[in-house]
Amino acid sequence: MTMKVLTTLILLLVCLFGGTNLVFAMNDAEAINISGSQRMLSQRMMKSYLMIGADIKTDQAQKQLDDSAGHFEERLAALVDYAPTKEITRRLTRVQNIWYQHRLRMLSTPSREGIEGFMAENRDLLKACNDVVVAIAEYANVPSAELVNISGRQRMLSQRIAKAYVAMYWRVDTETAHKEFQQSIALFDESLQKLSASDINTSEVVDALSKVSSQWHFSQNGFRLEENGRYVPTVIAVTTESILWKMNDITKMYEEIMSDRTLASL
Repeated sequence: MTMKVLTTLILLLVCLFGGTNLVFAMNDAEAINISGSQRMLSQRMMKSYLMIGADIKTDQAQKQLDDSAGHFEERLAALVDYAPTKEITRRLTRVQNIWYQHRLRMLSTPSREGIEGFMAENRDLLKACNDVVVAIAEYANVPSAELVNISGRQRMLSQRIAKAYVAMYWRVDTETAHKEFQQSIALFDESLQKLSASDINTSEVVDALSKVSSQWHFSQNGFRLEENGRYVPTVIAVTTESILWKMNDITKMYEEIMSDRTLASL
């Protein structure tokens, strides 16, 4: 029996028979999902910040920003508690170092002053969060971990598309935002095809992906309007929000598939 399998069995026993605080101990599949959600939250916060600055649904954007910052803090602490290796701990420390500086401006009144540097720092936070996901997926070392990662990344891409769109609308960091916008659309489309082609998809996953695919293809019309200088930020915000939560449900489905397969292999 390998050390990792032994550790998993011990964790399961502790969760079953230990104190109530340990019932919520995170397994590898949950850790990939939760660390993946940090990528999404980094982009969701930036999107909300820009929406407030651009005067787009400001009350809703402020609530999203406050909620996202709270979730980011909470999940970061949970991941630090989970961290099973020194490398994962090191990468989480990198996230903490960027976040503690980044949140100061994120929670302040939005301003165009210095916005390019702030958005660059946000991209650094995204990269650091992604590095954590990659490290946890490598540690888990099961094929289904990749699907949890990819489906979770779709959540992030939905918010990065919205963030870039609002940045172009507000005319800040325009060149970089346009590049991010196009790259995110292309990667979302490619990843959606990859998920749909997986041979481990359950009928529930297939049905959920089909609904996302239909909405995604319909949304292309709105994305193309910016090419003509016509922006519909409210429509894009609503569309990407809907896609976000559909992909969040799908990521949870893949997390459950991964957990079941991990237990079956013990």
